[in-house]
Amino acid sequence: MSVIALSGGVGGAKLALGLNHVLPPGALKIVANTGDDFYHYGLRICPDIDTLLYTLSGLASRERGWGRDDESWKMMETLESLGDDTWFRLGDADLALHLVRTQRLRRGESLTQVTDYLRRRLGIAADVLPMSDDSVRTFVHTDNGVLGFQEYFVRHRCEPVVQRIVFEGCERARVSAGVSRAFASPDLEAIFLCPSNPYLSIDPILAVPGIRTLILKRSVPCIAVSPLIGGQAVKGPTGKIMGELGIPATNAALAHHYRGLIDGLVIDTRDASDAAGIDLPVLVHPTLMSTDLHKSRLANFVREGTSVVRPVLSS
Repeated sequence: MSVIALSGGVGGAKLALGLNHVLPPGALKIVANTGDDFYHYGLRICPDIDTLLYTLSGLASRERGWGRDDESWKMMETLESLGDDTWFRLGDADLALHLVRTQRLRRGESLTQVTDYLRRRLGIAADVLPMSDDSVRTFVHTDNGVLGFQEYFVRHRCEPVVQRIVFEGCERARVSAGVSRAFASPDLEAIFLCPSNPYLSIDPILAVPGIRTLILKRSVPCIAVSPLIGGQAVKGPTGKIMGELGIPATNAALAHHYRGLIDGLVIDTRDASDAAGIDLPVLVHPTLMSTDLHKSRLANFVREGTSVVRPVLSS
């Protein structure tokens, strides 16, 4: 069997870890958002891919919620002493991964090939698949001007008011070969949209020409997990962005956003009353993943939900 999960950010990586725990080895294929990628100090940084790599390998920092555990910061301290702006922090061990990635990309390897090399070196059984090997960059149009995603998210701490979000380069991007193979697998049993920010993490993936079509042509269930609990995201600016875009921060609004793509929506038990206003099958379960046990329980619930949600078959 195989299962595809679309993922971005910490919420996506948490559910991916749960799925990796409850699925047979190698069954999980994770399509990772690369709209957050950028170059920093000449190095290719892939935040969402790296969050998955560190989370699935057990190297992630639980305290910070990003980067590696047991990290050191000598490079950052030296840069600061030289008067450099260190708004985007790279730990010393994290830096090594970016060096390896950038070197291999410069030798002509694709991002898919480099990511596969890294996940195997880190002992990860699940496939981590960049949504595209072509460059797609998320830009946030705000009341403070047009900001690259990391500038908006890290430098400005999501404070500017969002007016619209643009995925530069998406019209020229191609679905990566690894993603195409995952969707074409005769063993595919389900597709999951992780509880990632729909607008900053999942939408860039769906903006790559061909990926939305691959989902629409499915003959297996597709279930989304809401990132909202009580109208707020556990982590990140999902609720804030929805409000600034004039969208109610509700599960009904998320269901509408994914309408036509998903067959069911998982919401938190605290939002069970929302189900009556959603024109889709709604599955209710605790969605706060504060421990590995919570992650595995939610992953099992989502997996079992495929037996009660009828897929929309392609015409």
